[in-house]
Amino acid sequence: MLIRVGYEIAFESPQPAPMLLMLYLHPTRELTTRQPDLLQTTPSLPISQYYDMYGNRCGRVVAPTGRVTFRNTAVVEDSGLPDLQAPQARQAQVQDLPHETLMYLLASRYCEVDSELKDIAWQLFGKTPPGWQRVQAICDFVHEHITFDYMQARANRTAVDVYREGVGVCRDYMHLAITFCRNCNIPARYCTGYLGDIGVPAAADPMDFSAWFEAYLGGQWYAFDARNNKPRIGRVLMARGRDAADVALTTTFGVNELKDFKVWADEV
Repeated sequence: MLIRVGYEIAFESPQPAPMLLMLYLHPTRELTTRQPDLLQTTPSLPISQYYDMYGNRCGRVVAPTGRVTFRNTAVVEDSGLPDLQAPQARQAQVQDLPHETLMYLLASRYCEVDSELKDIAWQLFGKTPPGWQRVQAICDFVHEHITFDYMQARANRTAVDVYREGVGVCRDYMHLAITFCRNCNIPARYCTGYLGDIGVPAAADPMDFSAWFEAYLGGQWYAFDARNNKPRIGRVLMARGRDAADVALTTTFGVNELKDFKVWADEV
């Protein structure tokens, strides 16, 4: 299966402003990319690239006064299969986990592991079988506990807020699920990228970038999605980190206003 992904995003600034951009496909997608992604700007601007501590491909640019548009499109090859399921995947003891997974057990900006959620996690999931079934139980609970509402989205909502308020958008679902996983000693990390309506009825709302998370079980990372809570086809990763703070697609050091936003991910 081939999937065409891309976006067109425009900002307007009253004065020049440095920006960090995480608007590329993740490096792990390079071998499956049939039409490479090439970040373009209007007006044409020099973009320097680097890789952050999580292995994400990033860019740096100085947005000029006035309007700047970022656009990109790529074609990626996908298996066409739903998310891999491994119900027998086991949960490792903390002392047996690889060093590189340990950071995904700790508290982060939006995932307050060291909070009231620790006791709540064990009350809710302590009697579930450790491993895949425990992560799925967490997804089931979060999926039922939160009401999806774009109109109530806000940038400073943490996992504790999500649990108390019971409302949010896809990133909020993932933050709460990630926090519960970490509180149950399961490494979990946040992912962002494209997820089109492939194999499911088309959504009525305009497409946005999507969030999901990965849990470390049975010696590898598996994708989970507490919002949709069912295997999906065609996830195309752009970036991953501890939570949404690590994978902001654009970060501006100055004032700007979003003027246009289009995202697509369609089967070719």
